[in-house]
Amino acid sequence: MNSIDPAILFGISLYLVGMLGVGFYASRKIKDSDDFLIAGRRLSLWLCTATLTATWMGGGAILGGGGAAYERGFLGVIADPFGASICLFLAGLFYLRMMRRMKLVTVIDFFEMRFGRTAGLFSSVIMIVVFIGWTGSLLVSIGFVLHALTGIPENVGIIIGTVIVLIYTVAGGMWAVSLTDFFQVIILMTGLAVAFPIIAHQFGGIREFFAAAPEGSFRMIPQDATFPEWLGYIRMWMVAAFGYLAGQDLIQRALSSKNENVAQNSAYLSSILYLIFGLLAVLMGIAGSVLMPGLENPELIIPKLAMAYLPPLLIVVFISALLAAAMSSADSSILATASVFGNNLLPHLPGGLREKGTLWWTRCTIPISALIAMLVALYVGEVYNLLLDSFSILLVGLFIPLTAGIWWPRANTPGGVVSMFSGTLAWIFFMWVTPELPADVIGWCVGLVMLIIVTLITSKTSPALPLTDANGNRIEYSDRLGILSPFNKTSVT
Repeated sequence: MNSIDPAILFGISLYLVGMLGVGFYASRKIKDSDDFLIAGRRLSLWLCTATLTATWMGGGAILGGGGAAYERGFLGVIADPFGASICLFLAGLFYLRMMRRMKLVTVIDFFEMRFGRTAGLFSSVIMIVVFIGWTGSLLVSIGFVLHALTGIPENVGIIIGTVIVLIYTVAGGMWAVSLTDFFQVIILMTGLAVAFPIIAHQFGGIREFFAAAPEGSFRMIPQDATFPEWLGYIRMWMVAAFGYLAGQDLIQRALSSKNENVAQNSAYLSSILYLIFGLLAVLMGIAGSVLMPGLENPELIIPKLAMAYLPPLLIVVFISALLAAAMSSADSSILATASVFGNNLLPHLPGGLREKGTLWWTRCTIPISALIAMLVALYVGEVYNLLLDSFSILLVGLFIPLTAGIWWPRANTPGGVVSMFSGTLAWIFFMWVTPELPADVIGWCVGLVMLIIVTLITSKTSPALPLTDANGNRIEYSDRLGILSPFNKTSVT
């Protein structure tokens, strides 16, 4: 085991205890399932921006992104942070106003209200599978950080991280997640802003760092690529920019906001913050390829840089920042999984099981979700690709119906359901038949074509369901575009 300054361990322990304290404080705000799942729809612009940024800036962006940049530079991180930042911008521009106006509790509510019960059930299963995988990647990140800090086995670190995140998420739900995210994102941004100049100083300054970086590190477009390689490049943009849009964690923050303007503007602000600070992690990964070449596991490069070049006090800040990155996303992911089960799968259970109610079942599902995700993390032990593969499912199964449901009033139940099934099945089929091609891009194309064809064929016999809010009130297809408005303007609640 590595010899670590006891003051550093004390500082990190103090941070972890503090997060638990915030979680238990938030538990006092929980009065019903709406408080637990969507914070009573009371998140302000700054709190909504903080929790959205913290959720996005998880282990994939920091550890996974740093490791991918270590190996391939910017071309290794096209999906995250570049594509993911575009996703946040697109969410604010095209999706969040309407989703907030519908007064939903989960994104699954949208599919059920717009395309029927079968679509709601199928999308619930997809969402749970996705977030189990994503949570697993984030728990791996926590294990990596604790391993780099203390030398304990990565699997032990995964278990410790799971327990801590589990406790405060069960206690306070969305309120706990939002409040802890607020503090975590501040720590994370501080850590990255302080650490990168110190790492760049090892080269003599930022200008010298850019000059010393491996050739092609900052290239955004591949050169001399084959057709399959170009498809893989397109896939990186699509999975992040489009697939993430249907994620429960993103939509859950919009639904928790005070009004439509808060939902929309928080996405725009988060997009900017995420790109800036995500790039700092990427640049540190590139710097690490020069300072520490030949690492067996490149996804450990950022914590190793911190331990090697930062003074003890800054190590505490930065390691806390890395833990904040992973924990702020892991808590959101676990809550997203449990929210879908408690709010959308519970009605499908026998009557006797439903008697406990949404809040009880959601809280009980959190530890189950965390345990399954922990097993995934222990088995896979890898971050960046697991994150991308998880969101491929959203790209092929849910993105097309989500977009059509908001922007194509004619889209009907047969078209939406067939798109979900055909896109998902095509993705699975082509993964086995043509592993050299990005099966998720093919599945996306199949889902789009099937939605259009089936909708047009069945539009007379199966008219589109009207767009309504949670109370059954019809909503017109107007004012859907997230045109930037003053932050203090009152909007529909």
